[in-house]
Amino acid sequence: MSYSDFSLKRIKQEFNLNFIENKDFFQETEEADISEYLRMTLDYNVPLALAINTEKARSELIIANILLELKRQLNDQISLFPGVNLDVDKSRGLSGFCDYILSKSSEQFYLSAPVLAIVEAKNDQVTNGLGQCIAEMIAARIFNDREGNSIGSIYGAVTTGSAWKFLKYENENDVVYIDRPEYYIADVRKIMGILVKMMRQEA
Repeated sequence: MSYSDFSLKRIKQEFNLNFIENKDFFQETEEADISEYLRMTLDYNVPLALAINTEKARSELIIANILLELKRQLNDQISLFPGVNLDVDKSRGLSGFCDYILSKSSEQFYLSAPVLAIVEAKNDQVTNGLGQCIAEMIAARIFNDREGNSIGSIYGAVTTGSAWKFLKYENENDVVYIDRPEYYIADVRKIMGILVKMMRQEA
């Protein structure tokens, strides 16, 4: 069993979570400027990724470029780890690869600082990845605790590249907020604003 085996129902039952799904959690988040480089890259890459329509194409052509822009916007004070194995408790299914891990450190050679967010890539509906993403967020909390780097909230996103759904997991009371709207690549400045806010732990 691994992260990908978790549905929303299963993750809620096995980890006794409370879901809050009726809030526009990032509604008031301001848009962030994006570089001309990202704008031009997405103008070229998005139609190509959508035409190919595989998870790998969407991940490499869209998602990776947005997350690299995020890292630049935050002056390389966060680290980005694509395709990292995060095995924290195999007996409970908390093992396997995470598409993207974002950590609170400029250190890029290994994962050690607090994990701030998990981004899960899908090539179909974002809702199909919510259980998996929440399982990875729980694993991130356990990883942080073991490293002596506990933080109050861990964020997540499930995205097809063209659509983004954001989550927040509060450690103390085991509440998962699933943001009500989906955000689309045409609103990339809004998506970037949300990502920046998440990384700064301001949401």
